[in-house]
Amino acid sequence: MGKRLSSAIATAACLVSAALSVVPAGAQDPFEEPRRTMVEQQLRRRGIRQSELLHAMQMVPRHLFVPERVRGEAYVDEPLPLGPGEEALLQPYMTARMIELLELDGTQKVLEVGTGSGYDAAVLSKLAREVYTIEINRRRGEEARKRLQSLGYANVHVRIGDGNQGWPEQAPFDAIILTAAPEEPPPKLVEQLRVNGKMVVAVGGSPVQQLSLLVKTRDGLQRRKIEPVRLAPMSSERE
Repeated sequence: MGKRLSSAIATAACLVSAALSVVPAGAQDPFEEPRRTMVEQQLRRRGIRQSELLHAMQMVPRHLFVPERVRGEAYVDEPLPLGPGEEALLQPYMTARMIELLELDGTQKVLEVGTGSGYDAAVLSKLAREVYTIEINRRRGEEARKRLQSLGYANVHVRIGDGNQGWPEQAPFDAIILTAAPEEPPPKLVEQLRVNGKMVVAVGGSPVQQLSLLVKTRDGLQRRKIEPVRLAPMSSERE
């Protein structure tokens, strides 16, 4: 069923010019229907309930965050490669699942580790007060910064660097989300999480990790296991 749905969405999207980038003022967005289908079929039907999150994913143009050669597949239910040998953009459901666990209400300062193309940061920007996102790959990070600026996501701030080190100048954070999987939650990220703050992280080695919700208390970390997932391993500048 999932493959048939993905194929149908991809076919519909491929009817649009793969080179399309910005819809002229007053013109109908040809990706609006594939995006609505993504929200209804991949997210709402699979248990994503936060209305603000569903609205954010309906509004953010995911096709502008993927390479042009796969733009027609931007709304299929699977990860999309950002480039040869590079990490993939998370599938829409995984983006929504991880963000929903943070229970954002527009007041939080959020740290994202693993900017990628900037898509998850764009979604987070609709739900948080400020988003600070770190990308270890310089070229990818610079591209994401330009993309986010050009699309008007003014409350997203991009840093090039090792996500394991966090962003101490902006700490503490109300919420932290990692889009790649470390063996264990990086200690410096735990330090930069505010008391009562939440961290969503997939922990463990390849190929399967345990998606977990961590809540920082004055006595330590409370951990809740969510579900098994498959994310790319987290990189470090030491590697």
